[in-house]
Amino acid sequence: MDLQLNGTTALITGAASGIGRATALALAAEGVRVALIDRDGAALAETARGCRDAVALVADVTDEAQVADAVQRAVDALGVLDAVVCCAGISGPVGAPIDEISLTEWNAVFAVNVTGPFLVVSASLPAMRAAGGASVVLIASDSAFVASEGMVPYCASKAALVQFGRALSVDLAASGIRVNTVAPSIVDTPMSRGDLGAEAFAAPRFPVQSADEVASHVVYLVSRRSRAINGTTVVSDFGYSARSGFPA
Repeated sequence: MDLQLNGTTALITGAASGIGRATALALAAEGVRVALIDRDGAALAETARGCRDAVALVADVTDEAQVADAVQRAVDALGVLDAVVCCAGISGPVGAPIDEISLTEWNAVFAVNVTGPFLVVSASLPAMRAAGGASVVLIASDSAFVASEGMVPYCASKAALVQFGRALSVDLAASGIRVNTVAPSIVDTPMSRGDLGAEAFAAPRFPVQSADEVASHVVYLVSRRSRAINGTTVVSDFGYSARSGFPA
């Protein structure tokens, strides 16, 4: 299927590794001109080398001034923004009960996972409106719908991100801007390996997807082939959340 993306533009956060890097490379392969944001300049430059004419912008998505500056530089380079993909995210304290989690840790998770997309989308709105039909894709998690022990801040932040996307899709519908989320289960990324340990991926007892597989969902949602899809979440979890816990 021709996704009709050649010559369009996209801004991707968290592009230095994991799903963000895979998304940047996948969109670039479709002929999309990409602007990439991440805090890790060296790793970001590596991603940019795999994308023709990419704009690499070092910025912290939790810092309003840095986001505004990075988005403006992206728009200066690309002209308009046909898509914004928010991939930047952190796990926060994994395995800690709620009474051992500090307010600083809690706030840090929400700052990256929820406030970051708010800042990026808000700063990008004029350029997306100028595109005349843009797409926003937010990377959430199946943890927005199911929970594992010791992941309260992460689960709560991803649930907030899903509802942020739904509400935003309603607010921006008149502007022709679509907003959707992708919610994968365990993805083989550096962050997941840091949380679970590399040994957990050697012979996993659970289904694991690649960052490239998640990126393929993003690419479709960015394309105008998916123009009727708005305000929804693609749950990419091998059907796990569809199963009943009823013992029968």
